[in-house]
Amino acid sequence: MKNRTRKYALVLHLSEDEKRILECKLKLSDMRSKSDFIRMLIVNGFVYTIDYQYLRKYNYQLSMIGRNINQIAHKVNTTGSVYKEDMDAIQIELKELWKTQKAMLARQPIRDEKRDIKNALERYSLNHFPS
Repeated sequence: MKNRTRKYALVLHLSEDEKRILECKLKLSDMRSKSDFIRMLIVNGFVYTIDYQYLRKYNYQLSMIGRNINQIAHKVNTTGSVYKEDMDAIQIELKELWKTQKAMLARQPIRDEKRDIKNALERYSLNHFPS
């Protein structure tokens, strides 16, 4: 094997789930080998760093609403009536919650995995197998 252009081997340990995912993505890509597929991922793949700060705010708002609902339920159980101020407080918090929800969804990329794989394969083919 003196004429190999790639002289470094890679040993990769995967869980059952990771192996199954790799095999599914390999089939979707129509690539001939796992080595080609992994090389393509190394050259054209992406690594995402996710900031969960906005989820903390969302969880905090959810817990505040839960507390208010519990307090209102306690009042209803003891007095037999609901106060308008309590309902108004919940509606204000729900509006904040929906605003946070919309902001979270706006930050999420909408991805088409098959299209991404196809585009990456085309880039890989152009770079490694010129016509």
